[in-house]
Amino acid sequence: MLYINILLIVLGIGLFLWLIGFRVIPNNKIAIIEKWWSTKGSLNEQIIAMNGEAGFQPQIIRGGIHFLTPLMYKVHICPLVTVPQGQIAYIFARDGKPLEPIQTLGRVVPEGSNFQNAREFLLHGGQKGPQRGIIREGTYAFNLAQFIILTQDRIYYLPMGTRAEESTIVKMSELLKERAGFTPIVIKGSDDKVGIVTVHDGLSLNREDIIAPAVGDDPANPETYHNNFQDPEKFLKAGGFRGRQYQVLVEGTYFINRFFATVELIEKTIIDVGYVGVVVSYIGGRGVDSTGADYKHGELVDKGFRGVWGDPLMPGKYAFNTYSGKIIRVPTTNIILKWISNQSGSHNYDENLKEVSLITKDAFEPSLPLSVVMHIDYKKAPLVIQRFGDVKMLVDQTLDPMVSAYFKNIGQTKTLIQLIQERNEIQNMASNEMKSKFEHYNLELEEVLIGTPSASANDNKIEVILAQLRDRQIAVERVETYSQQQKAAGKEKELREAESKAAQQRLLTESDINIEIQSNQGKAEYQRSLQEAAKIKTIAEAEAEREARVGIGRAIAIEEQVKAYGGPQFQVVQDVMSKFTSAIEKSQIDIVPKTVVSMGQGGGSSSVNIFEMLFGMLISEKLGVDFTASAKDTDERVIKVKEAIMKAIEQAENNKEETGTGEKTGA
Repeated sequence: MLYINILLIVLGIGLFLWLIGFRVIPNNKIAIIEKWWSTKGSLNEQIIAMNGEAGFQPQIIRGGIHFLTPLMYKVHICPLVTVPQGQIAYIFARDGKPLEPIQTLGRVVPEGSNFQNAREFLLHGGQKGPQRGIIREGTYAFNLAQFIILTQDRIYYLPMGTRAEESTIVKMSELLKERAGFTPIVIKGSDDKVGIVTVHDGLSLNREDIIAPAVGDDPANPETYHNNFQDPEKFLKAGGFRGRQYQVLVEGTYFINRFFATVELIEKTIIDVGYVGVVVSYIGGRGVDSTGADYKHGELVDKGFRGVWGDPLMPGKYAFNTYSGKIIRVPTTNIILKWISNQSGSHNYDENLKEVSLITKDAFEPSLPLSVVMHIDYKKAPLVIQRFGDVKMLVDQTLDPMVSAYFKNIGQTKTLIQLIQERNEIQNMASNEMKSKFEHYNLELEEVLIGTPSASANDNKIEVILAQLRDRQIAVERVETYSQQQKAAGKEKELREAESKAAQQRLLTESDINIEIQSNQGKAEYQRSLQEAAKIKTIAEAEAEREARVGIGRAIAIEEQVKAYGGPQFQVVQDVMSKFTSAIEKSQIDIVPKTVVSMGQGGGSSSVNIFEMLFGMLISEKLGVDFTASAKDTDERVIKVKEAIMKAIEQAENNKEETGTGEKTGA
């Protein structure tokens, strides 16, 4: 029974709290109040009950304890809206004033506390539909019955059970994702990009305009300065038009409502060195012609007006809106145009040109290759573009027929050989005469270059003429070669003679020097000879005196020897035998014969060898001495000579045996 009573008490308390509308709202949530009934009646067209009618109430309740009886109110618990850092959230209002016919987005209500006060938004003229204002990063308490919040991650709204609304919201979110609308526009300096803005709200352009003029771009006027389309209200207040804008975005970060404007990134316009950019503007008012009355080919206007600007863009980078006009690059360096098939200059303006077909005076039909070097003054570049549209059109429609006609006229006055041999004169004449023609088109002709005529398809006999000219030239060159060789031979002869003279001159010079040297040497020798003669004389005198003294001594000695030997004949024999003995000793001749002949009378024992007989006969014959006589009849001194001779012979024989060159044999 006690448990039943407690249960009834609890149920009673719960019923009481329910009846008084006891609500606890978390601090990270909000509550949207929907009124079931009211004494002020119901709403007709509105969604938000501004005057206490039945329906969704404009105010929301935050975290805490609240008392809202369920008999009158329905409470919808919703989350707070969080926009992450670096992202953008979009607003769609369910209630408010209808958009005007010229509007695509609802105007911004400053009093709406950035869409967090639905009552103020509606009281100050807030409009239904997508809004021009955007939500940056942060956490917000929105009345999700009045506003639908689109973020990159999710859609915040209070469902009302209509499929059409849900489908519209999903399409809006997909469109924003296609446009990368949930993130700001970032243009990096390293990318060299320019942002072209297209506005989707505001007044329509006039029928004569294709680009909306720049408005509200002056920071000095804060009432209309929209800060590069980031403030749609000020843009429209400044008189901005919908459509593609002339004003562009450069490097930076931009928080732009992609429902209000989309951005297309294009490349910056770069004018390279050696070029200028001629601007042809599609927008602007009518300017004043600066070409003068004598120029009949168009007008040049100042910057900002429609037409060709009189001042070209110099080399550099430009944030140029290519939808508002175009920039034609005109080279300021020399332009080479080649009238040669399959060849073109660096600018490719001559890709359609080919050799000029001529008919010469002697009815040949050669093809003449040409090259023309011209220059465009950068100050006159706008005049050239105004007159011809672009440089290639100038080449194809004007320069090609003009140059071809000029050389066709020259070809009719020259024979083929003249055309070949007088190429330099024709080239100089063409350069001088065509300068005035080029100046007429605001061009500066630098030079005309003519190539060698070649055979065309209609004339194949040109090669015969050229072959004859080549043969003729070869013959001329041979004659010149022989002449030069002859001169060279003469010069070589002179050179050889000069070399020979130089060589002889060297010998003459050397001989003169040798003569002088010999003369000096002769003088030196003469002096030396004088000195030597004096020396020799002195020595000779000393030697003569010595020899004289020696001779006198010898004479005295010989005289004494002669006296000792008994007469001069014996002295002679002594000298002869001494020298003879010395000769036998040196030559080692056998003196004593190996065979001895004994001779005697009556078998006596005395004997004389042939050598003794020979010397006996020699001495007896030459000196008058008889060695065959007996000892008694012979002078004693002759016996001494004989003994000396025999002793010398014996000594010579002994020396021979000692040396081993002979053999002694005795009788």
